[in-house]
Amino acid sequence: MTLMNDYRGPHLTLPHRVVMAPMTRLRSLPDGSPTADVADYYAQRAGAGLIVTEGLWPHSSGQSEAWVPGLQTPAHVAGWRRVTEAVHEAGGRIFAQLMHGGRKGHPLARIDGTLPAGPSAVSDGDVLHLIDGGKAAAPTPRQMSRAEIHAAVAHYAAAAHNALDAGFDGVEIHGANSYLVHQFLADNTNLRTDEYGGSLSNRMRFALEVTDAVAAAAGPERTGIRLSPGNPQFAMREADPAPLYRALVDELDRRGLAYLHLTDNDDYPALADLRPRWHGTLIANVGENRAATGAEAAERALHAGHADLVSFGRAFIANPDLVHRIRHGLPLAEYREEVLYGRTAEGYTDYPAWDAACVGSSAA
Repeated sequence: MTLMNDYRGPHLTLPHRVVMAPMTRLRSLPDGSPTADVADYYAQRAGAGLIVTEGLWPHSSGQSEAWVPGLQTPAHVAGWRRVTEAVHEAGGRIFAQLMHGGRKGHPLARIDGTLPAGPSAVSDGDVLHLIDGGKAAAPTPRQMSRAEIHAAVAHYAAAAHNALDAGFDGVEIHGANSYLVHQFLADNTNLRTDEYGGSLSNRMRFALEVTDAVAAAAGPERTGIRLSPGNPQFAMREADPAPLYRALVDELDRRGLAYLHLTDNDDYPALADLRPRWHGTLIANVGENRAATGAEAAERALHAGHADLVSFGRAFIANPDLVHRIRHGLPLAEYREEVLYGRTAEGYTDYPAWDAACVGSSAA
């Protein structure tokens, strides 16, 4: 089975081709540090060829909602060091995803109480978790000043330094799914007329500045980036993504990064279109806005030559031993939606591995 073959790329050597995709789970302490359960959660899933964490805000001004963890303070670094140590002890590899919310946020959902800011003053209307346990729609954000843009780039670089201090094997820049980098790329969220908006090269500028800053901090061989061309989530609009993303991938390809993590789209076959332009490791995510990724879909992406590795998201939630189950053709458990974003171990670290599941079933 191709999915189970080992992988030796320019910067990654993995025992197979199954990657754990980043997934928000909202398990952090009030200050943004990971809870004790987070170490257990990722260590349980260390059988993945590579784990990419849930998105971590590089600075409190980029916190997208309550209980999303950060990677800004010494307490955050100490908390994530416990996670990386647990994963490494279990034989795994783990990258930290750096996720700035940009326009996505709410003063009552942030530890610093600030109003979110994005490329332009355009709201996505997303309903967010608040610190008090309630929910509210995201307000209209402020437009970022040039000084704030430059500060955000510096925040990404500082978080990359913190990631290495915390023991992560590398970092992934979240340039997808409606977060800040994607907001600068998309048609309807970047209405600027300065050097960060308008032309394709201007709209790419922030993504490239962030990439260069993170690569300088962590090393390009430890820097990946995730993109989702044409992804309509959270009211994003990219009418014709191909020209911009072809140019962006051409620029990124020159930088010798650890990998490109790319999602496909029904309206724009990004994997088929962009794979020939990328000469490094490519991780495909084929489940975005579709059914959860399974082994068959992953194999199709590999056999088509669209990817070297495939990331699985939802399947990892209820199957900590997903790789074992795929390897042996075992059925997959379903996760419980009602506790997906709970504040405890329930629905988080209490999903059993296959042997334990079988014992429990037999006992019943």
